[in-house]
Amino acid sequence: MKRVFLAAALTVATLPAAHAAGCDDAQDQATMTECAAKSLKASDAELNKLYKEIRGRLADDADTRKLLVSAQRAWIAYRDAECNFSASGVAGGSIYPMMQAMCLDTLTQRRVEDFKQYLNCEEGDLSCPVPPGG
Repeated sequence: MKRVFLAAALTVATLPAAHAAGCDDAQDQATMTECAAKSLKASDAELNKLYKEIRGRLADDADTRKLLVSAQRAWIAYRDAECNFSASGVAGGSIYPMMQAMCLDTLTQRRVEDFKQYLNCEEGDLSCPVPPGG
């Protein structure tokens, strides 16, 4: 039990967007869970914005656009399954929703970084599936 609490405390300390109002000094589980959910919501909004931008750049390339949609659906399924597994050690506990949200947020932020790389490929980069913006 001490290991689960210590792991949760360390994870909360590194929560990226938990620096929102009231989250820096969260002392109770309900507040920490709420902060994790807010962070995930912000990350998800950023991901959706970048996804739409990539889809827009692929407007003239239906085949690649279909590949993006397929990849994103597969990524969402992976993210959700991974976080279900990752948080399973605390399933049924009051910390579970926070751990689930934190995992989802971490993986979503990684995907955000992937999308940012796609959107900032140098012209002529043949390994980049997204054309430069214009």
